[in-house]
Amino acid sequence: MIHQKSITLGAKSYGFHIITDIIYDELKSHLPDSGVVNLFIQHTSAGICINESADADVLHDFQRYFDHLIPENLPGIKHTMEGPDDMPAHIKSTLTGHSLNIPITDGKFALGIWQGIYLCEFRHHARPRTILCTIIS
Repeated sequence: MIHQKSITLGAKSYGFHIITDIIYDELKSHLPDSGVVNLFIQHTSAGICINESADADVLHDFQRYFDHLIPENLPGIKHTMEGPDDMPAHIKSTLTGHSLNIPITDGKFALGIWQGIYLCEFRHHARPRTILCTIIS
């Protein structure tokens, strides 16, 4: 069986945000005992990934590293019509990725004890973000 649901997250500030509970709460009534859920963010300037969720410093460190690795106002960048953060946002989202496959076991996400789902917002002007969720049992 396949079930699909679109989740629109409210605008989040620039940076990394743990959204595990939000996604789970939206999907829990549809989760089978076993299967897989695919999460696909439908944007090119935001990403989605799984990483450490126990220490808030990780969120800060990720943002600091990405800003160091891919700063705004990169020399030679041509795609600038939407602002100096736009092309760096596209590059950063390519690195984090746009989709995840998460196993479902006993009706829950089979994440490791320290793992959480991150929304990676790479634009300074907050906007809602949509994640298309496909549950396969």
